[in-house]
Amino acid sequence: MTVETKVKALRIVLIIVGLIYIFGIYAMMKLMPESWTWGPRQPEYEQMIMGIYATLGVFLLLAAQDPLSNRSLLWFTIVSNLVHGLIMVTQSILDPAELPNMWGDIPALFLIAIVLWVLMPNRAAFHGQSSPPSA
Repeated sequence: MTVETKVKALRIVLIIVGLIYIFGIYAMMKLMPESWTWGPRQPEYEQMIMGIYATLGVFLLLAAQDPLSNRSLLWFTIVSNLVHGLIMVTQSILDPAELPNMWGDIPALFLIAIVLWVLMPNRAAFHGQSSPPSA
């Protein structure tokens, strides 16, 4: 896949993920609470999560305009999704009541991280160099 193709695909994915973060998390918490919320239900926690992800979603929509200028935000999204997912996997294993999350929000976090990681062009490839420029 060429760098230009990756960037075009990355822009589309950033728009989709941004919209999912803004609208989809709330919708999934309402439509499939057994695999998108944690027990006991805590509205304050859910509002906090929705606020954080909706804010990130807005910034991902902005980053879609020029993904290569927003690499740090994209790497934050990748790494934070992986960390969040790994913590949730551990919590699901330790608390069997939370195992349904293994089929809801946990795979969604990993999927988004992996797709963004795969589509993230490295700096050297974008500039047509064999290694990134030195400072």
